[in-house]
Amino acid sequence: MDRREEQPGAAGAGAAPALDFTVENVEKALHQLYYDPNIENKNLAQKWLMQAQVSPQAWHFSWQLLQPDKVPEIQYFGASALHIKISRYWSDIPTDQYESLKAQLFTQITRFASGSKIVLTRLCVALASLALSMMPDAWPCAVADMVRLFQAEDSLVDGQGRCLALLELLTVLPEEFQTSRLPQYRKGLVRASLAVECGAVFPLLEQLLQQPSSPSCVRQKVLKCFSSWVQLEVPLQDCEALIQAAFAALQDSELFDSSVEAIVNAISQPDAQRYVNTLLKLIPLVLGLQEQLRQAVQNGDMETSHGICRIAVALGENHSRALLDQVEHWQSFLALVNMIMFCTGIPGHYPVNETTSSLTLTFWYTLQDDILSFEAEKQAVYQQVYRPVYFQLVDVLLHKAQFPSDEEYGFWSSDEKEQFRIYRVDISDTLMYVYEMLGAELLSNLYDKLGRLLTNSEEPYSWQHTEALLYGFQSIAETIDVNYSDVVPGLIGLIPRISISNVQLADTVMFTIGALSEWLADHPVMINSVLPLVLHALGNPELSVSSVSTLKKICRECKYDLPPYAANIVAVSQDVLMKQIHKTSQCMWLMQALGFLLSALQVEEILKNLHSLISPYIQQLEKLAEEIPNPSNKLAIVHILGLLSNLFTTLDVSHHEDDHEGSELRKLPVPQGPNPVVVVLQQVFQLIQKVLSKWLNDAQVVEAVCAIFEKSVKTLLDDFAPMVPQLCEMLGRMYSTIPQASALDLTRQLVHIFAHEPAHFPPIEALFLLVTSVTLTLFQQGPRNHPDIVDSFMQLLAQALKRKPDLFLCERLDVKAVFQCAVLALKFPEAPTVKASCGFFTELLPRCGEVEPVGKVVQEDGRMLLIAVLEAIGGQASRSLMDCFADILFALNKHCFSLLSMWIKEALQPPGFPSARLSPEQKDTFSQQILRERVNKRRVKEMVKEFTLLCRGLHGTDYTADY
Repeated sequence: MDRREEQPGAAGAGAAPALDFTVENVEKALHQLYYDPNIENKNLAQKWLMQAQVSPQAWHFSWQLLQPDKVPEIQYFGASALHIKISRYWSDIPTDQYESLKAQLFTQITRFASGSKIVLTRLCVALASLALSMMPDAWPCAVADMVRLFQAEDSLVDGQGRCLALLELLTVLPEEFQTSRLPQYRKGLVRASLAVECGAVFPLLEQLLQQPSSPSCVRQKVLKCFSSWVQLEVPLQDCEALIQAAFAALQDSELFDSSVEAIVNAISQPDAQRYVNTLLKLIPLVLGLQEQLRQAVQNGDMETSHGICRIAVALGENHSRALLDQVEHWQSFLALVNMIMFCTGIPGHYPVNETTSSLTLTFWYTLQDDILSFEAEKQAVYQQVYRPVYFQLVDVLLHKAQFPSDEEYGFWSSDEKEQFRIYRVDISDTLMYVYEMLGAELLSNLYDKLGRLLTNSEEPYSWQHTEALLYGFQSIAETIDVNYSDVVPGLIGLIPRISISNVQLADTVMFTIGALSEWLADHPVMINSVLPLVLHALGNPELSVSSVSTLKKICRECKYDLPPYAANIVAVSQDVLMKQIHKTSQCMWLMQALGFLLSALQVEEILKNLHSLISPYIQQLEKLAEEIPNPSNKLAIVHILGLLSNLFTTLDVSHHEDDHEGSELRKLPVPQGPNPVVVVLQQVFQLIQKVLSKWLNDAQVVEAVCAIFEKSVKTLLDDFAPMVPQLCEMLGRMYSTIPQASALDLTRQLVHIFAHEPAHFPPIEALFLLVTSVTLTLFQQGPRNHPDIVDSFMQLLAQALKRKPDLFLCERLDVKAVFQCAVLALKFPEAPTVKASCGFFTELLPRCGEVEPVGKVVQEDGRMLLIAVLEAIGGQASRSLMDCFADILFALNKHCFSLLSMWIKEALQPPGFPSARLSPEQKDTFSQQILRERVNKRRVKEMVKEFTLLCRGLHGTDYTADY
């Protein structure tokens, strides 16, 4: 028998069922995968090949697939299978076969040194994996051995081929370490061993990089190899010679990209900041690239300017604190900062003419944080040096934020415009951050520039310049409290002087006014300066988002100062709504704005405005209610209902006030009579019912109807009370005809706010019993097609238990059926439904003692619940839901201890339950741990996580790393 066929691993863990994994079949499957046009056949082949790779037979066919007469695709699969066997099933390999496996891999790598590169790489990865598993004990000088073996003369392979194969092997070794599945303790040992072994690698790399006879392909491979090794946190001082050689290689266009990658990786390793002397030596090397950078910018060579910028930013961003600490070297660090400033202000528009400037923005955050973290004296010195730099940065950023000419911008693709928008948001965030360093002087600086620009009649100014300055103001005002700034009144005075001839400028003017809405609330006398601009902009569809959102902000922040302007705002809004200028979402925002505005008026005024505002829509709805349902009138109905919902979301004539316990909401009474929203709702109630009667089958229309009442209930709270009986009746009819999740969500809101009030309990109870009965019937018919209804039903039940457990005392409620349905819902594949069901049980179990029917059903059917929970933990449910199931176990243990202690022992008794991977001892340990922990919920969650990993066979594997 061929020696290779005696390879280990005949009983490989995770082996596939006994399928016929022969060389011939593997080749057929690969042919199918690559060449069969049928996608289903390809998928089947891929699945079969994945099983083949992990099968014991992989040890036999892998070597045969590497034969010289095979095509590269087949050889590649053989090499990949070897890597998988070595990396995942190392424990299957007998120790006495390590050496022969190593020798065979070396032989194959030597053979492929002059063959297919993709196969060579896979073989190198397989040998790297073997080396990592054997280091340090079974193969103490692995890297030195690799270097020695490949440097030995071999008549079959030329020197360059051997050299490139060795460099490939040395490159993939650290990469394989980073992604390896080694246990944590082994990772530390191997890392330490590799750190020592770099002594065998770096001299070789230096020699190859510096000798003139090395061909370009070898030097490129050397740089990639160095780049790979530095990520193992090699001391920066040990990398000095190679970093300098990499800087020299930047002059060679073929080596430029690899050199940049190597330098950036070396500088960016976290440990590098300990080697301050080496970092100081790097500054002149980086500054020495400035001429090459200027040439690249001048010649439009974006790749070169981008690469040099990456190097400068890597040094500045990663080590600004360490370099600032070297006070005597402040000038050289300032020179580096100025080089980065040049990169920030690189000529051209991002992202069309340059893509470099965006790389630098994080550096300015880091530098500012480091300066402000020093003690007062040192900070004062650096503030003196760097405040002018940061003022210059503001000028540079605002210049970079400027739009191109209208003509140029017209040629940009939609993708380029979107990238530019995101870039401006990043600049905005940077300006906001810089405010912490520069303070009020920054606003004065911007204001002075804008003032000079707008008042200097001699020099024509571009709209782009004006827009950028305003954008700077807006960036700061959006998040910083500018209420005490002495320049905002002047700015508000300047805004009407801006000649708005462009959509982008008009947008920024709107957003700036919106950002100043809180300031306007404190200085209402200035509202009249800007409100006409906003109302005028409402009529322009191109300014839809900015004008509507600004009006909404003004109406929200300044509503008590707006009554004098209310009639005008309502009239303009009505006009643009009727003309259908805005898209649906902006129409909704506009309605919210009007809700805020009307909230501050007298009830008579509100009703008068409401009448004129919504009458046209009511008339339209009446007309639509008569029509035969079709897609176009459905859209119109949903739109009108949406407008009413959004209006009622913000129309609130009283103020909410938190009571002392913090969990309830109450309201100051409305002295002026009935709530206007309730008045309107009562007027349109019949009409809404009429619409519903024709559209009950349509989830979207039902949802839109429910949204009106749900938003009104949330806003009005107790004021909604007069509507409760008729709404309960309507919901009952709706849900009985066609059950929909939105009706259950509205029922939940009513339970939450009104169930505890005796006057409202009867209609709420009747509705609760009705929807429960209908949903239980749905469960009998098969609930799998309605996970949304089951989810909402579970949330309703949990809310009922939380707010009014008395609902479970009613004789007409079949608590047993509810319990069983909830157990069934725990087995749904939809995570939100399972979460909601778990939430129901965590509310139900604590009420075993106080609500007699609940106690009875838990006693009778609690074991069924426990088994469902254990099945889920055993592997039937997603691991992301384990905390929810742990909550049920904790509640069972806390409130039903004696029952749980009996049930859990019985439930875990059968072999193979809840998982065939568990031993009786592991099950026993788990049950004891759970029963002992009745106080610390976090500990129970940890136990469940441990146990579920054991059940799934994942305990101690790399799958648990982020779990």
